Parts: sequence; structure tokens; C-alpha cells
Amino acid sequence: MTDTTTHHRICPLCEACCGLEIKVQAGKVISIRGHEADVFSAGYICPKGVALKDLHEDPDRLRTPLIKRDGAFVQASWEEAFAEIQRRVPPLMAAHGRNATAVVVGNPSAHKIGLLTYFGKLARALGTKNVFSASTLDQMPKQLASGLMFGHWLSIALPDIARTDYLLVLGANPLVSNGSMWTVPDFKGKARALQARGGRLVVIDPRRSETAAVADAHHFIRPNADVFLLAAMVNTLFAERLVKLGTVADRVTGVAEVQQVVTPFTPETVAVRCGISADTIRELTRELAGARRAAVYARIGTCTQEYGTLSSWLVDVLNTLTGNLDAPGGVMFARSAAFASNTAGKPGIGKGISTGRHHARVGGAPEVYGELPITCLAEEIETPGEGQVRALFTVASNPVLSSPNGPRLARALDTLEFMVSMDIYLNETTRHADVILPGVSPLEDFHYDVAFPQLSWRNHARYSPPVLPVTPGQPEEWQTLLKLAAIVQGKGAEVDASALDDAQFADDAQRLFGAYADDVIDATRGLKGPQRALEVALRSGPYGDGFGTKPGGLTLAKVMASNTSGGIDLGELQPRIPEMLRTPSGKVELAPPSLLADMARAVADLAKPAPDLVIIGRRDVRTNNSWMHNLPVLAKGPFRCTALVHPTDAARLHLVDGAMARIANGPRSIEAQVHFSDEMMPGVVSLPHGWGHDLPGARLHLAAQRPGANLNALLDDQLRDPLSGNAVLGGVAITMQALS
Repeated sequence: MTDTTTHHRICPLCEACCGLEIKVQAGKVISIRGHEADVFSAGYICPKGVALKDLHEDPDRLRTPLIKRDGAFVQASWEEAFAEIQRRVPPLMAAHGRNATAVVVGNPSAHKIGLLTYFGKLARALGTKNVFSASTLDQMPKQLASGLMFGHWLSIALPDIARTDYLLVLGANPLVSNGSMWTVPDFKGKARALQARGGRLVVIDPRRSETAAVADAHHFIRPNADVFLLAAMVNTLFAERLVKLGTVADRVTGVAEVQQVVTPFTPETVAVRCGISADTIRELTRELAGARRAAVYARIGTCTQEYGTLSSWLVDVLNTLTGNLDAPGGVMFARSAAFASNTAGKPGIGKGISTGRHHARVGGAPEVYGELPITCLAEEIETPGEGQVRALFTVASNPVLSSPNGPRLARALDTLEFMVSMDIYLNETTRHADVILPGVSPLEDFHYDVAFPQLSWRNHARYSPPVLPVTPGQPEEWQTLLKLAAIVQGKGAEVDASALDDAQFADDAQRLFGAYADDVIDATRGLKGPQRALEVALRSGPYGDGFGTKPGGLTLAKVMASNTSGGIDLGELQPRIPEMLRTPSGKVELAPPSLLADMARAVADLAKPAPDLVIIGRRDVRTNNSWMHNLPVLAKGPFRCTALVHPTDAARLHLVDGAMARIANGPRSIEAQVHFSDEMMPGVVSLPHGWGHDLPGARLHLAAQRPGANLNALLDDQLRDPLSGNAVLGGVAITMQALS
């Protein structure tokens, strides 16, 4: 009998970041369950956590580099792969300049500390303005609105769900996502606790979602009308003299400007466009304003539309004007133990954020948070001229499936002179690469969440050591990124990544700590890569020991030691205004000029009729990334890539339940299976995101058995929220036709 060992790990497969208990025997995972002692998730687990075993053992997961020879991939050594990149990329950059390169990073990097903390080193080494990520397919409007209001991109106001009396959820399904830009495992349990203490959960969504099904009230809304509803609610607050600023009254500027800009949006004016009566809009506003402790939460449905930034902004305008900003039971700000910019530097004031420091060469879209919209990538590759993208690096990203007009992007990728992908799969995007460098299994890697403690419902610090040994010869992901950075900087493929990291750390220590740099270097001796960065971030963070100046504070050793006991609980959210503000004024900027100006676009659009039939996305608890369709425990069961259609729409369109239909948006069309559902608002169709596993050359064998239809193949890659550059993925007009 081989001894069984027990390990504890943070789940890396969605934003909930649940604590897992993993049992291993003879090098094999034999069980995965929720870790009951975890201070953050308290034993909660969803099917994705169990799927870590399938991911680790998936025969399709890449374990050695691949190089494309004569159009076919062949296995190669790491030395051969790096040599091929060195042979191809530096000459291309010498001939065409740094902007002839581009880099794309996907959302799995947020769950890998090595990727998240070292990706920027590759981007800076390339020196290109062509940086793209999944953020402009998802949350960039929320980050932009929050940055303009509070001074930093990750200063996100989070519902204090443990203490609120009234939670209004708009365009989000946290029962399935367990939060999004709000890390809240077991939302259902917390919602039930809210209701048990007499509170109310109200959901506004074009679909009666899983969250809506357990809510106290649900209201349908026409897609892309959130801005009108929210503006009308703000208008009602002023009209009925319900405005109160609460504890932040002396720290808010711009109230009068907001009142003026929402004047055109009365409940009567917006009712038809929203599909919500004026009386209901007023009732919702009064409920929100009258609750003792209340919060408004909105997410991907409000972000992935033409008014994503305005909608995200108006959510926090509502929270502020009802006295619920930075108040227990309202919306509050997490205080992360490490890596949070709003806990560093001078408290209460800062530079704020800026956008448009450069623009896309072809379409002119402005840079936001250092990135260009990912929907600009295809045209940057296709269009000749100075700065044309000729070489591409992708990191844990599959934009051929995840971004609009994927077929166009796929054609563009085929014209690149060279492409490198860091990925665990040969998927719909990486099939176009010349070299694929595999990442490590999550079970082989240590982990500490960098971003999500800044978005968490409760403050905490948790560390996960590797569960299984890394495959022999496999470099750590941060080492791979440093190697790539060294190659594009002309330092060669033979450079020692650890030595390079030591030199860079010494430079960073000198810049950050000045006269104390040598002490910091001595205190972290023996640590490498992101582990060393974590030690510095923890010890210099708000709970840290200050490198010995604050006895009892956090250190890496202390957080590591808490692994088996479920991590370190740092307490419930606490008021942080003005300390966390990083705006130049030192106040909450309720009326950023760029947002006020964009409201004119919404006014002009208000009189236009809504389309007869539109499509929106959908999320399933078993799906977060497209490659999850290749994992048996998640792929089993009923087919999930179905187009949900209300029976009245189905009748007028002569559709058949269970049969196929063609869905079209102008010249673009897909074919999908129809499923009748009265959970849909009439005039709205829902199809999940991330499917379409029928493209030649990909190696996702299980996913290919039920490939599904790619919603994003329908969508226009030129349709974006103009402020954030975010792609419009929902509320798009379509036609449907039954297939015989």
C-alpha cells in the first residue's frame, strides 16, 4: 500500500478561488474536495475544482514544445524551441521595428502567479504598443470607470454581501460565476443568509438566470438598455430628493454635474427602451434608497455592450448617491495583503489614471490600461505599412474562439511571419503558431492569488505549494517568459533565467528601497522569481512585518505555514475612503468629464427603436475557458451549447425545439441547436460563449465530439464601447431561420 498524502490548493479555474483538499497516492490524484478549514471558501467547491484531475491527466495537454515543420507540428526540446525563436524573431525586429510584434495574454494568466507577475517583462522587452488581452472582451469598462472614479484600475467597489440588506444584481449571474470582478465563493449560500436575515435579492437580466431563480424579484430588461435604466434611477433619486452621500459626503465631487447629465432620462422616457415600466423603475429606486444597507452589483452583461463604461460608472454613482459607498453592508474596497497599488505610496491621493497614450495604427482606438482592443489585432496584422504586425506572442489565450469575428482573425494569423504561443493545448488559436511552449500543470506549480484578493468579499492571505513534482526538464513559466524577453532583447537563448532574474531584482530593489536595497536582497536570499516578489510584496504590504520593523506582521513563511489550516483570515471589509483613493483631487470623482461627454451618445440613441431580436451570451457553472470543454467531468451530461429561445419567438420564427437553426448577423452566420425556454425575455436569444471546436488542426479531441457553435463568429469586430475599447458581445441584432 502506498501512503496517501493530503494537499491544499487554491482552485485556479475561476474567480471564486476556492480552497481545495487534494489526496494523492502513488503520484496520482485520487480525490478532490472542498477544504472545510479554508478561511475564504469554507469547504465550498463547484464541478470545476474536481476537474483539476482531468486537466492534469488530459492526454491532449501539451508536455513538450512543438515546432511547425513543413506545415505539421513535431515535438522538440526546449533548447530547440528557444533556438528557433532566436533564429526568427530578432532579425524580424531588426528589419521592421518593435511595433512589428504584438503580444496577447488570456485570462488563465490571472490564476498563475508566474504568468501574471512576469508577462509584463516580456511585453516591456518587446517594446511594442501592440499589447492585447482578454480584458477588452470582459471587464475593461468596469476597470476604466473605477479608475476614473477612485484613481486605480483595480479599486473596485465590492458588495459587502455578509452585511447587506438589499442586493440589486444587474447583468450578472453570481450563482454560476461565484462572482466576477467580485470574488465570492458560494454566492448561493451567502444570498440565502441575506434572505434569512430579512434582506432582499433583486435581479435585472434578459434571462431568468440561476441567480434570478433564487431571487426575491426578477425583472427582464432589453439588452444594451442598462445605461438607460441606471440613468433613470439616478434621475429619480434627484427628482424625489432621495440623494444622501453618507460617510463619504466630504470626499465626493461632481454631484451637480451628474444631476444635470441624467436630466433627459426620466423613467417614462426610458421605459419602452428598457422594457421596464416607469412605475417599476421608481419602485426599484425607492427600495434601493430606502434600504438600511444596500448594494448594486453589475457585471459582464453590462460590460460587453455599447455602453459598457457608462453602465459600470452609473452603478457606482447609484451606490454613492444612496449613501452605500464605503459603508458596511454597502459596497466596500478589499485591502489586499500584497501587490495592491491602492495600499502603496501616499494614501488618499495619487496620479489617477490616463488613457490614449498611444493609439492603434489602423483603427485609431486609444490605449486603455496599457492595452489596445483585442478586436484591433486582425487589422493590425492584415494592413501593410510601417508598424504592420508580423510576429505574435500569445500567452494562455484563444482569441480565435473568444473574440468577435474569429474567422477573420484566423485568416490573419495564417499570414504572420512568425508566431509563438505559450499554452497547455494545441487549440483553435495556437494551431497557427510556429512554436508552442507548454505551461506547467496547475498541480505542479506553487500559487498565490495576485489579483483576486483585491476583489474578494473578505480579506485573506493564502498560499498553495505544488501538489505534484514538475515534469523533468520543464522550466517554470516565469523562466520561460524571461527567456523570451532575453531573446527579443538580443541576449540570446543561452541566457540563464535565474541569473537574469537576480540582476533584475537587484535593480528593482535599488529603485524601490534605495538605501535599504541590500537589506531587502539579503532578506530574500534563496528565493527566486515570483516567490521572491511575493515575499517582498507581503512584507512591505499593509499587514506585513516591514522586514522586521513590525513584529508579528505577515511574511511569506507565515503565509506558507498556514496552508494546511486554510490560510490567514484578515477580517471583513472595512471603510477605506479616503485612504485608498489615488485620484489627483483626493476625492471620489463622481463626474469624470469623458463619461459625462459620452452620455450625449446615449441621449441620441434613446429615441431609436430596439431591434426585434437580439442575442446575448450565457455562462455555465462547468465552463469558464474554452478548453474546459475537453475535460470529461465538465463535458459530460446534457449538451450545453444550445440557443435558448422564448416560445413566442420560436412560434413566429417557425423554429422546432431540439432542431437546428441558422442565426445570422448580416453576412455572418452560424448554425445552432434550438431549445425553447420561458426563462428568456421575448425578443432575446441566448447562446453560450467559447464553443466552436470544429476547426481543423486543433487537438481537443473530447471537445471536438460536441463542438457547438461559436457565438463570436457572428459578431462585428469593429463594434466596441468607444471609451474602454471593450468588444460588444451582447445585444446584437440577429435573424433566425429554421433549418430543414
